[in-house]
Amino acid sequence: MGSRARLVVRVSEALDTARGFLVRTGAASIAHPGGSLLAHLERTRTTLDTWGAPRTLQLAGLCHAAYGTDGFAYALIELRRRGELRAVIGARAEAIVYSYCGCDRVFSHPRLGTPPVRFRDRFTGRVFTPSPAAVRAFAELTVANELDVMRHDAALAAAGSGLIALFRSWDGLLSWHARAAVEQWAHARGW
Repeated sequence: MGSRARLVVRVSEALDTARGFLVRTGAASIAHPGGSLLAHLERTRTTLDTWGAPRTLQLAGLCHAAYGTDGFAYALIELRRRGELRAVIGARAEAIVYSYCGCDRVFSHPRLGTPPVRFRDRFTGRVFTPSPAAVRAFAELTVANELDVMRHDAALAAAGSGLIALFRSWDGLLSWHARAAVEQWAHARGW
């Protein structure tokens, strides 16, 4: 088996292991716009894959609500069990998940587009400056997540012009694919 084939097998195995973890923690039975939380998590990961995101970010996208978020309070596992998720998706992907789940959105979102970025952890209250790579991963995941939620929640979609304006302010943080998806969504709604 060539190196490319081995990589595809490893990625597939990692995704299958993560999906199994999500099923065991109840994601398939939690309601979410567009069906279940598991379906939303998978759509978010698929979007990131389509955008060419690295495996680490795709794994984070698949598990991005594990600890609950500022916009979705239900947690699949408690923070004290972070090591379990880390064992499933790896330390780098779990760090992205923690960052996403821990984001105090009211404080952090408006500050992402203006360096130096200030980020507040809603679990600890700590304010810090994340690395540029961490900010880009967070922004990309946020856009993939929110576009999926808007596709499946008419009320959020109707009020989505504020999110689109926010995402446009993150232009320098987003991949070409994410920026194009934001503009496609905005254009379809006349924003």
